[in-house]
Amino acid sequence: MMEYKKTTLDNQLRVITVPKPGSPTTTVLVLVEAGSAFESKNINGLSHFLEHMVFKGTEKRPRSIDIASELDGLGASYNAFTSVDYTGYYAKAENRHFDQILDVVADIYLHSTFDQAEVSKERGVIVEEINMYEDLPMRNVGDLFTSLMYGDQPAGWNVAGEKEIIKKLTRDDFLKYHRDRYLAGSTIVIVAGDINDEEAVKKVEQAFSAIPAGKGGAREKTVEKQSAPQLLLKNKKSDQTHLVLGVRAFDAFDERRFTLQVLSDILGGSMSSRLFQKIREEMGAAYYVRAGADLYFDHGYLAVSAGIDNGRIIEVTQAILEVIKDLKEKPVGAKELELAKEHTIGGMMMEIETSDQIANFYGGMEVVTGKTMPVEEIEKRIRAVTAGDVLKLAQEIFRDDRLNLAVITPFDSQEKLQNALTLH
Repeated sequence: MMEYKKTTLDNQLRVITVPKPGSPTTTVLVLVEAGSAFESKNINGLSHFLEHMVFKGTEKRPRSIDIASELDGLGASYNAFTSVDYTGYYAKAENRHFDQILDVVADIYLHSTFDQAEVSKERGVIVEEINMYEDLPMRNVGDLFTSLMYGDQPAGWNVAGEKEIIKKLTRDDFLKYHRDRYLAGSTIVIVAGDINDEEAVKKVEQAFSAIPAGKGGAREKTVEKQSAPQLLLKNKKSDQTHLVLGVRAFDAFDERRFTLQVLSDILGGSMSSRLFQKIREEMGAAYYVRAGADLYFDHGYLAVSAGIDNGRIIEVTQAILEVIKDLKEKPVGAKELELAKEHTIGGMMMEIETSDQIANFYGGMEVVTGKTMPVEEIEKRIRAVTAGDVLKLAQEIFRDDRLNLAVITPFDSQEKLQNALTLH
C-alpha cells in the first residue's frame, strides 16, 4: 500500500508527500494551474513559452548555464511540460541531493527574470518546435482532432500556440501572466522518494516562502456543440495516412471514468485489443493502432489513433467504426473484460514504479480535480466495472452527434470519408 499525505499550508499552497522507502531517488515536482485553457486568444502559447523561459535565468542563477550545470552536476533528471490544464516543473536526483534540487526548482518557479534578450532568442526555438510538430503527421493529427472538436476556444487551441502570436509576445506578457497565475492557491508541490513527510513539508514551506498568496482567475468554460459527424482532412505528402477518430466523452470528475478506462483498453489498449487484432493482425493495414481516453477539467474524449496504408483509408475507417459499433451492440465477454481490467491495473502499477512517476500520478489528479485517490481505491473501482457498465457507456458515447475524424493524407478522400463516417 502506497501512503501519501496532502498538506495545505496557511497561504493555501498544497504539498503532497509520497514516501517510498528504499527509493534511490527523490523527485520534486511543481504543478500550476496555468495551461492553455487559461489563456486568451491574443496570448495563446504563453503558458508553454513561459515554461521554456524559467530555465533562462533567475536572480540567484542569472544564466541558463548556471541552472543547467548545477542540476547536471548532481546527476539530476529535470524538465518541464505544459498541457491544457497545467504546467509542470520537476527535478529528480539521488536522495542526498533533495535540498539542492528543491532549491533550484523553487528558484526557477518563483524568481525567473524573463530577460528580454532571452525572450527574443527563445522565440525562435518555440517557432521551430511548432514547425517540428507540423512536420510530424503522427503528432499533428492529434492537434487537428482537438481543433475539429472544440474550434476557436481554449480547448481547441494548440498548447504550443500559433507562430504569429508567439512572435508578438513581450516580456511584459510573461511578467503579467506569472504574476496573475503563479500563486500559492494555484500551485501544488509534490515530493516523492525516500523522504520523511514532516521534514519534507517544512523544507517546501521554507523554499516557497516567497510565493504570492491568492489564486488565479477562472478559465473559460468549454462549450460542447455538435449535431452530426465531423471530418477534418489535411492533405500532406507522406508515405502513410494518419488519423484520429474519436467521440466526445466527459470530464475528469465523472464517475464513469473507470468504465471508460476499461472500455478504451478493450477497444485499443493492448496487442490483444479488438482494434489491434482487426486492423494490424487481420488486415495488415497499420503498424500502430491504439485507443485512449483524455479527460480534462471540463471536457474529455475517447480517441483511436492509427497510421495506415494510404490506399486503404476508407477500408480501415470503416473497420474501426465496425469494431466500435460491435461494442455498443453486444456485451463484452467475461474473459475479455477480466483481461482488460488486469491490463489496465497492471499498466497503472507500472506507471508508479519510480519517484518521478509517483509524483506525476498524484500531482496530476490533484491539479485537475483538486483531490487525490489512493491507488488501492482506483484498483477497486476498475475491478468493479461490469459488462453492463461497458455496454451502457458505449451506447452513451458512440453516437453520430459525438463522432469526429481528423486525417492527414496525400489523397483527397473527403467525400468518401464523410459518407463512411457514421455509427448507424
